[in-house]
Amino acid sequence: MSDAPTGLLLFAHGARDPNWALPFEAVLRRVREQAPNIAVSLSFLEFMAPTLPEAGATLAARGCTRVDIVPLFLGTGGHVRKDLPLLIEAMRSAHPQVAWTLQPSIGEAPGVIEAMAAAALRRTDTANSP
Repeated sequence: MSDAPTGLLLFAHGARDPNWALPFEAVLRRVREQAPNIAVSLSFLEFMAPTLPEAGATLAARGCTRVDIVPLFLGTGGHVRKDLPLLIEAMRSAHPQVAWTLQPSIGEAPGVIEAMAAAALRRTDTANSP
């Protein structure tokens, strides 16, 4: 078994409004709390830092030999299908010692779908309460 840390690279879209990143930063904190043995970074496609290549370079510099990339997108749209593979290919070229693995978009995970449905129903229950 290798002593090299496993990496987790969370990938979000980014926005001009810094408050937009708050939920993603909360996810980052929770991952770090729940899995302190995993090297985890949050990255953005545009408008915010670090970018995916910058965060990937940081994980590679920490000695990660395997990094799972998790798109924090509700679905697999154009950015995940078209932009993300190009960025990953560039990271593979820049850091060939790292196995970069793209995971499905987080919004497609059954637990996330269930959590969103439950949260929506709680809102409805609250709105319909006397």
